[in-house]
Amino acid sequence: MATEDTVNYWEGREIVYKPIGVIHSEHTEQENTPIQGIFNPSVGEIELSPEYEKGLKDIDKFSHLILLYHFDRSTGPKLIQEPFLDGENPKGIFAIRHFNRPNPIGFSIVDLLGVKGNRLKIGSVDILDGTPLLDIKPYVYRFDHRDEVKSGWVDEKHLDDIEEWNATPKELRDRERTKVE
Repeated sequence: MATEDTVNYWEGREIVYKPIGVIHSEHTEQENTPIQGIFNPSVGEIELSPEYEKGLKDIDKFSHLILLYHFDRSTGPKLIQEPFLDGENPKGIFAIRHFNRPNPIGFSIVDLLGVKGNRLKIGSVDILDGTPLLDIKPYVYRFDHRDEVKSGWVDEKHLDDIEEWNATPKELRDRERTKVE
């Protein structure tokens, strides 16, 4: 169990990661990028640095991947932020998936559509073009799926029609769409 001494040990220290590649997509502006890939069928590509290509062995057997990436266009951390789905009710940054985080790390589950050399074709992309990729992990249903999940304040939102209205920050400015009736 971590103690205050352990927390103090890490305070002020840096942890440095080197990108393993770059994510390419049709999304060039945060305002027009889907807030979650499941709401948009856009296709993109991962261009892995050639030195990591061997690490793709057997990845083609998976249908989905978990991507960890750096929000390189974050505008700086905000501990309280208005989530895109509930702009009238600010939340703590750790209760939302906004990009303005203390450590601007993004997480997406994408469809794996194909592998050719050091390039992976992906679907359900909610990531800006040119985003640095930190890691790829296979999505394994038996490990990653959970039953009886509570999704906090998100459970209170009407999300049934969100796919139809694209679910980008720009589209979600019409808060009437996300208010509970």
